Amino acid sequence: MKKKLKIGLTGGIGSGKSVVGNLFSELGVPVIDADLISHQITKPGHVAFEKLVIFFGSEILNADGSLNRAKLKKIIFDNPEKKAWLEKLLHPLIRDEMAKQIVNSDYPYCIVMIPLLAETQQHPLVDRVLVVDADHETQIKRVLERDKISLEQANKIIDAQASRTTRLALADDVLHNEGSVDELRDQVKALHEKYLKFRSPN
Repeated sequence: MKKKLKIGLTGGIGSGKSVVGNLFSELGVPVIDADLISHQITKPGHVAFEKLVIFFGSEILNADGSLNRAKLKKIIFDNPEKKAWLEKLLHPLIRDEMAKQIVNSDYPYCIVMIPLLAETQQHPLVDRVLVVDADHETQIKRVLERDKISLEQANKIIDAQASRTTRLALADDVLHNEGSVDELRDQVKALHEKYLKFRSPN
């Protein structure tokens, strides 16, 4: 009996990770998204939410009492110590939920989307690392169009992430995403067939 294969999907901001995740989903592959889990466990009523408010104060809340994620992101981006505290709180909770979803999936393999896989040294959690790669100019163009931020802000975000070289050094597989969605879809389909034939080592 083949064991379930865990594919860690990662890439820099603007590389197209979400698009790739959606393309795998279209093929019926379970996609476990660390960012989505992070959003879920920081909603009001969750223990993580309460700890966030105690640590950061009510300034990180919207008028309706929900978490102001943009405000929190700015605070931790400007303060490495607070960023480290947040990661220490959330990462174990996210890993636990990812592990639960992996066990509950009934497909030969699953995609585990971990945007900061290279930065947080989480590659031992998966069997293979799939990097969505795009050049710097493409990343910048996409981030400016999507997030409506300044060029300076976009470059700061990219500079704060692992370098392209570092991510590619971790990669077992690479999806080149500088062309059309149809070109990307063809690459995803080829990898899909490849993964279905693999056996997980764990």
